[in-house]
Amino acid sequence: MTLTISPDTVRGEELAAAPTAQRASHIISVSGILFTAALFAIGGWKRRWIADDGLTVLRTVRNLLAGNGPVFNAGERVEVNTSTAWTYLIWFFSWLTQARLEYVVLVLALTLSATAIVFAMLGAARLWGGGAQFFLPAGALVYIALPPARDYATSGLESSLVICWLAVLWWWLIRWSRTEKVNPASILGLSFVAGSAPLIRPELTVVGALALLVICGAPMPGIRTRAWMFRALILTAAGLMPVAHQIWRMGYYGLPYPNTAVAKDASGAKWRQGLIYLWNLVGPYWLWVPLMVLGVAAVAAMRHRVIGFPAITPGNLTKPTPRERIHRFRVRLRTPGTAVALMLTSGALLTLYEIRVGGDFMHARMLLPPLFCALLPVMVLPLDSFAAHANFRRTDRALPIALAAIAGWAFLAADTTAIHTANHITDTGIADERLYYIQTTGHAHPIRAEDYLDYPRIRAMLGDIASSPNGGLLINSPSWTWQLVPPPTPNGVAGHTVYFINLGMISMNTPLAVRVIDPMGLSYPLAAHTFRFPNARIGHDKNLDNDWAVIDAGMADKHPALPWYLDEGWATRIRTALTCPRTQDLLASTRAPLTFDRFQRNIRQSLGYAAYRIDRVPENEMQRCAIVTRTR
Repeated sequence: MTLTISPDTVRGEELAAAPTAQRASHIISVSGILFTAALFAIGGWKRRWIADDGLTVLRTVRNLLAGNGPVFNAGERVEVNTSTAWTYLIWFFSWLTQARLEYVVLVLALTLSATAIVFAMLGAARLWGGGAQFFLPAGALVYIALPPARDYATSGLESSLVICWLAVLWWWLIRWSRTEKVNPASILGLSFVAGSAPLIRPELTVVGALALLVICGAPMPGIRTRAWMFRALILTAAGLMPVAHQIWRMGYYGLPYPNTAVAKDASGAKWRQGLIYLWNLVGPYWLWVPLMVLGVAAVAAMRHRVIGFPAITPGNLTKPTPRERIHRFRVRLRTPGTAVALMLTSGALLTLYEIRVGGDFMHARMLLPPLFCALLPVMVLPLDSFAAHANFRRTDRALPIALAAIAGWAFLAADTTAIHTANHITDTGIADERLYYIQTTGHAHPIRAEDYLDYPRIRAMLGDIASSPNGGLLINSPSWTWQLVPPPTPNGVAGHTVYFINLGMISMNTPLAVRVIDPMGLSYPLAAHTFRFPNARIGHDKNLDNDWAVIDAGMADKHPALPWYLDEGWATRIRTALTCPRTQDLLASTRAPLTFDRFQRNIRQSLGYAAYRIDRVPENEMQRCAIVTRTR
């Protein structure tokens, strides 16, 4: 007896089994995403630390919690933190939990880092669409394998917030481009996220602006209100908070951007140093290898699915009218291909910007966001049952081979050390900050402020402060010991001020009443508004002499109270140079009481304040300001 099974019966069994297989594929893919995020979190935890610059962020949070406002030193309105959103996120969770600041920022950074991987992979999975049996973590594996990516999964800096913002924006753009009808609440939420870019980091404005141009330019099916009215709502949702904050920043701080941008001259050009910085990331890890492999893998994956622009139908091949061209262009704006182009373009622009400004002194840190942008479309790649495709050929095996090659690269790169010098700083000034502070503090995981007490001369500084109840200015002597410059009168009383480069470890180990300023100008406007040394270390290319801090703080300017290595004549000329009206106005923008008139003046003069520069040689400064002095 022969059993005959009809084609309809087979097809019915296949259809019945399809939901089960799809459900299993979905569970496996989601599990893979969570596993990858957990792997990144574990890798970040094993390399946990808080940088000195991360501790600098926490000083502002301490002042916020104490009621002194978003300032580094009470009574002086200086924006030391580059990321506004990062400052207030730490402040909020510190206020909510009442936990120690270092632990709050550690948990927050690690959580945001893991969340970034989840949203990045979800966006890429949605980009490649249905039909794939599995999604493999291709680009995600490349990113988490990089040691600096795991270094800055914590660190206390805003790096984790930056990549999380990029990932959420990416996921939301892909979701928006894949949806047939526009949900008004969803698109306003997307616009709000895109508009928050300058609050995350100022240079991310280019990413947010491109996203908003795409959103506003695309057609909006399903929106019942008039298009121009809804676009006005989009711009309001995107711009209300950043514009309001920008006005407040200009009035409160007297600058159009954070003081860090002034101190580091973020508009200056150092192309050669920038290229060195780029190679310091690409070269040691052979990063160009997985990037090329990912390109091949993406091309192989695209053979079986369309992620780009909608095709033009044969009946529409006639020469379009101008109106039709505009319509087609606008339709193409709301496609996954445009979202991919947006992120790749953003990554390229951010990379170009970092190269132009010379990169940073922290190894790879400022190139991680543009790299993350470039990897977003290939964070996962689909692994189909290629045998099911009628056009299966030998070349289609490129995808699994490429993924295996990436896994091999990741295994080798994960434990690579990029900088091998004794102090972990290259001769071009780029440092592996985590290893540097591990070495100099003697702690495997320098996280708490007191861990940095073992950094050279920090305990001695606290001792000098305790032994000088009348206050004074602590400066660094030529022999690298602390020197106290007392108040001008023998029994005079002044607050304590410390003038040194390491703001974080000093400010977090001293009371808020101790004023902490630095010769590079991150917390000290007078130093920030000097000119850069052309060939100095990147990020450290401003250095205002101790004499200026002595005179500006009102300390003793005559020997023997004035240290022997400081010249009385030089100090006198600095005092004269500081009488320059424009310099006094600049200092008043941060030190004068914040009246309504002062607020208005700061707004009007903020661009001028940002561009204003002081010559560190007092004779030159007096000449620049046309100060006339009597000659003997």
